[in-house]
Amino acid sequence: MTVRLKLTLSYAGFLMVAGVLLLAVVWVFLLRYVPDVTTGPGPGPERFVPNRADLQRAFVPKAALAMAALLVFGLVGGWILAGQMLAPLTRITTATRRAAGGSLSHRIQLEGRQDEFRELSDTFDAMLARLEEHVAEQQRFAANASHELRTPLAITQTLLDVARTDPNQDTGELVDRLRFVNTRAIDLTEALLLLSQADQRSFTTELVDLSLMAEEATETLLPRAEARGISIETSSAYSPTTGSHALLLQLTTNLVHNAIVHNLPADGTIWITTSVEQEAVALIVENTGEVLSPQFVPTLVEPFHRGTQRIRSDHAGVGLGLAIAKSIVRAHDGTLTLTPRSGGGLSVTVHLPMATTRLPATAPLSGERN
Repeated sequence: MTVRLKLTLSYAGFLMVAGVLLLAVVWVFLLRYVPDVTTGPGPGPERFVPNRADLQRAFVPKAALAMAALLVFGLVGGWILAGQMLAPLTRITTATRRAAGGSLSHRIQLEGRQDEFRELSDTFDAMLARLEEHVAEQQRFAANASHELRTPLAITQTLLDVARTDPNQDTGELVDRLRFVNTRAIDLTEALLLLSQADQRSFTTELVDLSLMAEEATETLLPRAEARGISIETSSAYSPTTGSHALLLQLTTNLVHNAIVHNLPADGTIWITTSVEQEAVALIVENTGEVLSPQFVPTLVEPFHRGTQRIRSDHAGVGLGLAIAKSIVRAHDGTLTLTPRSGGGLSVTVHLPMATTRLPATAPLSGERN
């Protein structure tokens, strides 16, 4: 039985029960004023006084006809009402079938008042929009990843072909160039694996202090910053959250590395801050640099993004630093916000849910590193 038929039978059944109860009340009410048998005529003009048998002969056939008409009315009316009630569900089902067939651009766009069906429709439309965006992002990512992975392989093939045709080729130089290209390919592959791990949330959750992550990332990348004449200023407070220690350390390292690579050629500055804001912890990494347009900044989190507005050097990564950071933050139910600084450079703010359990007390990290 279809849902429409079930609703029709339910409407008709309820209407029949209500009709039976109503006729039963009328029957009981009439019986109170009708005697069992007809009594003799009283004083005055002779008149007919019906008894209960007469009432039964007059009432029951008409009540049966009324119930039959009520049944037909209930079935027809219930069928129509059920069809009107289920019409939005039919549209939702059609959209679901189209989405299952691969058409994610279709939207239900249900009109009318805000009821349960409208809420379901709007939720489904929002889900389709997110799926379509996610699929498009994955397609772009796959195309870019294929291109990036093909580049070192093509370079390696070219170097080997040249070495075969030129016997006087310096093997030492060839090995160095091959080693550089191979290292680049390994870094790219590891970045892709890390990005996949963050997207799939395949990690063990533990208690993590973001201030310790900032300290460790700063200590690791300080020699690179000093080599470029960049100072790192830190102001950290205990900032507990839950998640993967390795991924959150990678997040912090990526942000600090990004701030070093895309900074001024000399005398640049990086500011690293961790703090607690209401029910969230915040990690802010700011750096000096060229002035960035507000329209350009949101594109920096796209995988393999290459922009002419950013300073690039030999220390530039594989184009996945901020994309990995975004995936790690998303996997930890947080938010990542990129804002251009008015004086040039970029400000990256990460908000993550605050943990309720405290870690053992540690010395705060505060001061300046040059």
